[in-house]
Parts: sequence; structure tokens; C-alpha cells
Amino acid sequence: MKIRVVSSREEIFTLNPNERVVHLAFRPSNKDIFGLVETCPKLEVVQLPKSYMGTVSKSVEMFLEMQRIELIEGDVWGHRKDLNEYYSIPSSVIEKIREMKVEGKSAEDIGVQISRESKLDPEMIAYILNKEAFA
Repeated sequence: MKIRVVSSREEIFTLNPNERVVHLAFRPSNKDIFGLVETCPKLEVVQLPKSYMGTVSKSVEMFLEMQRIELIEGDVWGHRKDLNEYYSIPSSVIEKIREMKVEGKSAEDIGVQISRESKLDPEMIAYILNKEAFA
């Protein structure tokens, strides 16, 4: 699974319209979020660093909810945008989530363990768990 990392508002309008998961590495305005949703109609998740989550307006939260787009808190640890515009979640992490789900572990237990092992945020793990591939 890949997360598109966007480091400036100018990048929003150059995104592939098929992007599903986007991490905004800057403090977005309402206009930036609306532009992102317009540019990427298949968007499922917008991820923001913890420090920016508190600055998101209630109107944007409601707009994203109405569009069925999840707004989640998280970071892309160790990602170098100058090397690759995507942060890839290793297939080994996805496989480990699958195994734990098959074993009957609770979503909370999976989130705690995978978060500790992979530095992925629990909200992103919950999103991965809820994707149809795991249903």
C-alpha cells in the first residue's frame, strides 16, 4: 500500500486523480482540502501530523465525513520526499496484519502491536484493517 506524500499546497493540483491515501506534510487551509478532494475524486484517507490536526476546522471535518473520506492523525516516519513521493507500507506489515486477523486477534490488539513494531499510527492500521481486502 502506498501513501502519497504532499509537502506543499502547490502540489495538490498536480496529483494523480486516482490517489486514495494522501499525507499532507503542511498545515492545510480549508481551500487546500477542498482542492484536494476536487483533484482526487477517489480519495479515501487524508492523513495529517498530530500538530496539524487541531487546526482543522469543523466545517472541513464535516465536509470530509460527507464525502466519506477519513481524516486520520499520523506521520510517515523516515520518509524522504526528495527520493520518492510515495511512502510505501511494507508488504510484511500488511501480511502481519492479515495473519493476526486470521488468528482472531482484536482490532485494538493488532493496532497496538503493529504500531509498536512498524511505527505506523493506530488510525492507519485501523484503516488497513477495514479495507475490503481484509473483510
